[in-house]
Amino acid sequence: MACKFPILCIIIINFYIFSQLGLSQNLESDNSDCKNRWIYIRKLPQNFNLDLLKNCSEYPIYDNFCPHLANHGLGQKTHNNSQSWYRTDPYMLELIFHRRILEYPCLTSDYTSANAIFLPYYAGLDALKYLYGPEQNSSFNHGKELFDFLQEDEPEIWRRNMGHDHFLVMARPAWDFSQPLTIDPPIWGTSFLELPEFFNITCLTLEGRAWPWQEQAIPYPTSFHPHNLNLLDTWLQRVRKSRRTSLMLFAGGGGIANNPNVRRSIRDECENSTINGNSGYNGYEKICEIVDCSNGVCEHDPIRFMKPMLRSRFCLQPPGDTPSRRSTFDGILAGCIPVFFEELSAKRQFGWHLPEDQYGDFSVFIPKEDVVGNGLKIVDVLKSISRAEVRRMRENVMELIPKVVYRRHGSSLGLRSKKDAIDIAVESTIRRIKSRLTEVSVQKVLKTFV
Repeated sequence: MACKFPILCIIIINFYIFSQLGLSQNLESDNSDCKNRWIYIRKLPQNFNLDLLKNCSEYPIYDNFCPHLANHGLGQKTHNNSQSWYRTDPYMLELIFHRRILEYPCLTSDYTSANAIFLPYYAGLDALKYLYGPEQNSSFNHGKELFDFLQEDEPEIWRRNMGHDHFLVMARPAWDFSQPLTIDPPIWGTSFLELPEFFNITCLTLEGRAWPWQEQAIPYPTSFHPHNLNLLDTWLQRVRKSRRTSLMLFAGGGGIANNPNVRRSIRDECENSTINGNSGYNGYEKICEIVDCSNGVCEHDPIRFMKPMLRSRFCLQPPGDTPSRRSTFDGILAGCIPVFFEELSAKRQFGWHLPEDQYGDFSVFIPKEDVVGNGLKIVDVLKSISRAEVRRMRENVMELIPKVVYRRHGSSLGLRSKKDAIDIAVESTIRRIKSRLTEVSVQKVLKTFV
């Protein structure tokens, strides 16, 4: 049969080959390291995942994401000779995660022995028809088709723990899936996370809300995806040796409206620092540098912001349309110390990868209310930090880099020995599911005494 979408056919064929080969290899060996780590991948029809890629050009108001599908979701290389750098779109995380979990060393074909069950459902891509397509007025239906399938096809898998042992990846902020079911007419978003049927599952999102237990934010993918240890070490050496000639940097759009907001305050302070010739302070050539990423010009062009980040000591990470930003992880990758302005931007989001009790070791926190309402100058806060403290913080930032990187699929054994963002997410998910199942069991026992 002729293939209308050659790149899609390659992806689908490769997924089939790797799923069969990887699973059979894992089942052939009795891996003692897999105790309490077994994962069963739920078999879903392709209309829940790979078939959704065929619609890559059908939502012009959103984006033609066909180019981003290359290299199993990593996107096209930044240039032909690139070994680690890709034009990665973070909304392809579902595809990236799916491809990588096929390499997980502890896969099982027996769901009864699994400690966690992965749903390879591309929730973010399936949401496009509700967010931008013809089904905007029926966004409350998002997820119902999946739940019906889980109830009808081998229902014993779901009923075994009523979904408590299931997890999936949602490559959008949780706010995009949190439209209340009772709102009429519908507003922005779908109601997937509001469906009671899915309250028990663990959802790995690019940003979580503050209260629901089932959401856990994991890092936004950057554009750096090494496939061997030497490439990672070479990058770490470059980060360590980079000459930091700017005190602080803001990379992003917005911040030009007249109404008070922290991004506008940052832009005003940066522009005034430059205009007043306030350069050369304590060895810095610039006090503040702005990388204008308005209209999405930076999204698939990492060179625009990575070079400036490499020459900056602090990267300002104010909230945007939502509290968190991909720029946080781009900055960490560049060894640039993040400066946060509200706790929901990172501290209350990425606890698995950026431990909450260590934020003072690798970042600076400045309440946005002090900047916007009380006239606090960011530059004064950062200038007050000693050079020795800055060096210590940057070393701590560099220790985080391997943990927030999404290594390339098919990477070397040496690189696999270092846990990356997906390794940490999978291990933490299994621990979370185990804890949740224990809690549910205790609740059942307690009910027998009531």
